[in-house]
Order: sequence, then C-alpha cells, then structure tokens
Amino acid sequence: MKIIVLLTIFITIGCILSTGCIGQIKKDNVSVNVTISPPVTFLPFVNNTSVSDTNVTANITITKLKGPLRVSISGYPADLPVIVDNQPVGIVTKEKPFDMMLDEGNHSVKVCVGVICENETVIIVFAKKSLIDFGPRLKKDVEFPTPTVRILDYYRSGNGVAVVLEFINPSSKDLTMGAEVSVGYSYINDRNDERGGESARGKSTSVVKAGQRQTSTLNLNFASGYSFLFDPPQLGQITTY
Repeated sequence: MKIIVLLTIFITIGCILSTGCIGQIKKDNVSVNVTISPPVTFLPFVNNTSVSDTNVTANITITKLKGPLRVSISGYPADLPVIVDNQPVGIVTKEKPFDMMLDEGNHSVKVCVGVICENETVIIVFAKKSLIDFGPRLKKDVEFPTPTVRILDYYRSGNGVAVVLEFINPSSKDLTMGAEVSVGYSYINDRNDERGGESARGKSTSVVKAGQRQTSTLNLNFASGYSFLFDPPQLGQITTY
C-alpha cells in the first residue's frame, strides 16, 4: 500500500513538471526612486559689511607745564615790543610791565629800540615767577629812545661861542638831522661903551647812520664889542628826515 502511495506521488509530480503545471513566478521590475541628498557642507560665516582700509591716527596732546614771566623796563620812556624766541608776544611800557606764561625750559627774551636790542636767556620753571628788567641796560646803551640832539659842551671861541652838538639816531634807518641853537649874551658896545643885550642863532645839520651817533660843532658869532657875558646855549627846533 505504501509503495502504491509513493508511486502515485512521484507520478503526479512528474506530470506536473512535464506539463508546466507549475509556472515560474514572474518577477516584476520595481523601480525605486531614491533621492540622495548632497552632504551638508557648513560654510564659514561671511560678513558682507565693507570696511574701508583707513589708517586711524590717534592724536595725543601732551600739555606742557608752564611758568610765569614778567618783563619790565623800569620807567624807560618808550613802548617796546617784547620778543620771545624770535616771536613778538606783546608790548611793555614804562608804566606797565608785560606778563606772560611760557613752557618750562630755556627761552630767549629781548626788547629792541630801533636796531639796538637787549637780550637775555631765562629758565622758566613751573609755578615759579621769573622777572627780567631791561631798564638799566636800556638807559645805559640806548639813553634816548627817539632821534634827538643834545648839547655836549660849549666854550668861548674868537668873537663868539662854539657849541658841540651830539646827534643821536636810535632808529632802524639813516637820518638827516638838524638842530637850531641860540645863545643870549650881553656886551659893551665899542662905539658908545654902553652894555647891551643880544642873541646869536644858528643851525647845524648832520647825516647819522641807523643806531649811531654823530657830533658836530656849531660856531655862533657875537656882535662887535667887548666884555662879553653869555648864557648857556639853548636848543631850538630839531628836524629829522
């Protein structure tokens, strides 16, 4: 019985295989769309702000310490410019000194009358007052601040008097200077032997270089007579041009 069953099974299987009863399993083509994302790349942050290529210079101001200075001329009769380190800074007068503040250190200070200058170097110290008085030197070196004429001497000369004049030019340019001089005198007239009074007058002119002095002698003649007595000569009008 068992043999019959086995044979039946084998025969059945053979029949199926020979007749194609069992078909091949059809394989469907399955299309799978796979989207592959590109790898994520982290880009560096870019600042789009435009920065100009500008050099920045820091100006640092250093404040220097200063000290006070007073310049005076001790009553010298002129208004004079004060010059510090070759720069004019103000005017000093006989009535009022000139005050200023200067940086610490050495400074050249001068005042000038025409071409004649008085100079001094001063050391400025913080909070310490410095004083320069040019008066004594000005009175010695520039006795007269403006062009002038003075009588240096006078004496009897012949039938008259000789007057010695000094022309002084402290200015910065050459000048032609003139001065009138008079002298009063008395004498005895040789015609009637009576004493009378007279005056003699004259004018002297001189060319004087800038900052220089020039002397000149002027002779004033008396009237005819004798026993002369005369007063000190007097200056009259002075001219410059």
